[in-house]
Amino acid sequence: MMQIVSLVLTVVLALVGYLATYLYSLQLAKRKESLELINRRINDFYGPLYISTQTGKIAYETLLKNAGNKSLFFDPKKPPNNRELAEWRIWSRSVFMPLNEYCEKLILENAYLIREEEMPKCLIDFVTHVSAYKAIIEKWNDGDFSEHTPALDFPVELDLYAEKVYRELKAEQLKLIGQLKPKQRKSLRQS
Repeated sequence: MMQIVSLVLTVVLALVGYLATYLYSLQLAKRKESLELINRRINDFYGPLYISTQTGKIAYETLLKNAGNKSLFFDPKKPPNNRELAEWRIWSRSVFMPLNEYCEKLILENAYLIREEEMPKCLIDFVTHVSAYKAIIEKWNDGDFSEHTPALDFPVELDLYAEKVYRELKAEQLKLIGQLKPKQRKSLRQS
């Protein structure tokens, strides 16, 4: 009888040990998959999008400063003069459009990495804005300077969206690799 109890106990302990090992391995695999997805989202989409939008924002602020500290380049109360419009075309062609086209490519080629179930409106608006700007720049190339901005303005929500999601993903990444303490998580999300 003792041999049967001992045998049953050994089998039960072996099963419990196997089950614990299986569940732990499953948890590690899920954690690894989550970390890989977060890394891809940061490296292939949100990181470059965030850096590009911040660079564009800083470049725009620099242009405003060069234009005499305007708060808005196309201010209806003080529209740009011909010299400022020429400067705008230079910045648009050489600074803003290369950044915009890079972001457009990121969105079009990496849409599968977007966190949301639905495509965020700011991303659709941005791609639409860039598409319209391409036509305007083509007109400039033909000597037609009758337009300087598309009907759909640059969606400023894109800057906020890229920064917010980048910071959230970075906090998740650091948490998964054990380098983020709870107090740091809170401050990263509030930034």
